[in-house]
Formats: sequence, structure tokens, C-alpha cells
Amino acid sequence: MQVKFWGTRGSIPVPGEGTVRYGGNTSCVEVRSAAGTTVIIDCGTGLRVLGQHWASTEAKPIHAYILLSHTHWDHIQGLPFFLPLFTPGYEWDVYGPKGLSCSLKDTLSGQMQYSYFPVGMGHFTAAIHYHDLLEGEFYLKDIKVSVRYLHHTTLTCGFRLEVDGCVVVYSCDHEPYVAAAAYGDTPLTEQDKKHAEFAQGADLLIHDAQYSEEEYAKKIGWGHSTAEYVCKVAQYAGVKKVALTHHEPTQSDEAIDAHLHSIQDRFSKKMPGIEIFAAMEGQTILFP
Repeated sequence: MQVKFWGTRGSIPVPGEGTVRYGGNTSCVEVRSAAGTTVIIDCGTGLRVLGQHWASTEAKPIHAYILLSHTHWDHIQGLPFFLPLFTPGYEWDVYGPKGLSCSLKDTLSGQMQYSYFPVGMGHFTAAIHYHDLLEGEFYLKDIKVSVRYLHHTTLTCGFRLEVDGCVVVYSCDHEPYVAAAAYGDTPLTEQDKKHAEFAQGADLLIHDAQYSEEEYAKKIGWGHSTAEYVCKVAQYAGVKKVALTHHEPTQSDEAIDAHLHSIQDRFSKKMPGIEIFAAMEGQTILFP
């Protein structure tokens, strides 16, 4: 299995000198199995870069899959700029949570209405199939996908992908069910335990860690986590690697470095054998 980060920023893209290493594009992760099954998780602005990469390489899939955690701007804004959707011969299955009043397809078409964008979904020339998601399990060829609702301001799904003897769990955007759990010293209870159990034994947990403890205190209810909470979840779940992602747009590379080092110092003794890192745009992780 191969995992590659194409976008790691939260809320809004922030290109510039201060975001070169961790990246300024919003959420997008590519997962590819040994058999070549390719799944894209979330379609933030990092998706545009992925599409450009595929256009210049022969190692591109013809039939692939998209999993959308939810339909906030920073998780779908790359779709209108993704070249493979405008390329005949491609086939896509797009999965995402059904809205309260309309289908996934109708929700996605909203951002491409003429008032907002000059090109509509009718201009896509690839074959595209849309699927409304609920909690449960299904297969994308050789990849088993489990779906669990997260705690966010809109209906949002977390994903657990199992293939090639490996497990990758993606949980963006998510806020602790109990606010006190955000500070890392309070034991997990009830729903926060169930959230952690969804990641049980994962080889890689990719988790929203947008806020510092100080930021979270001012933004309770905004739908995001702290790195301290993610570490408690990882410790409870017994995961092997933790990728902190959905970086706060106001945080520079240096600020993310400082926060990461603080988290590593605080939790390394409590979490022996668990690797904690901040996800970088362009970073690739290979599993045997």
C-alpha cells in the first residue's frame, strides 16, 4: 500500500513563503494498493496538483475512486480543476455523505453553478458515478472501506481502509465529543472511546489536528481537534503511525514544527513505539 499527501491544509489554501514545507493546499490524500486500486480521499485544492501529476505520467489509473468526508469548500474545491474528470476514457466512482435535502451529486453541482463557476458538471467527459454514503462497510475492488460518522458541523464521514495487510484510517474533520478531551490529560469516555476504537490497530492514523490547546479554547464547536486529543486517541487505539493534518491556515511551517516538537516531547514516553509526525504536501508513505 502507498499513501501520498497532496493537500494537508485546513479551511482555506494558503500558498506563500511560510507554507512551503507543509504545503498550502487543502485536504487531499491518495491511497494505492499493491494491485493498483486507487482511492482519493477528499478533493481539496491538492487534487488539482494530483491531476497535473497524472497528466504527465503513465502510471495513472483509468478507473479510480473518490471518498469525500464531507462537502465543505476545503474538501471539494479541487473538483472543478481536476483534469481526469475532463478526460474521456476515465471512469470514477464518487462516494460521500448524503445531504439532508439533496443527493451528493446535487450538492457537488452547487459549487459549479454559473453564479459561482463558468464550467458546469455537464462539461465532465469522464464516466462518473455518484454514491450516497451511510455508515457501514463495502469494497472498492481489493480495498475494504469502513465508514463512521464524525463529530463535525455537518454530516461528515471517517474512513478505515484495509488492504495488503495494512490499515489506514482517515478522520477529518472531527472535534472531541467531550471538550475536556481536547487537552490530552482527560481519559477518553463514551463516544470518544468509540471514535478511537474505529482506528484500533491502524498502521497509519491520519487525523485532523487543526488547533493548539489555546486555539481550541476559543473555537469549541467549530468542528476540529487538537494534536493532544489525537495522541490520546492513538494511544487508546494502539496505532503505529500518526499523521497530524488539516493544519490551521494561520500556522507557518515554523509554527507547525514548534507545535510538533512540543507534542513529541510531551507524548513520546506515554506512547512508546508510536511515530507522530505532521503531514507534508508531497509526502509518500510506503507499507510492505
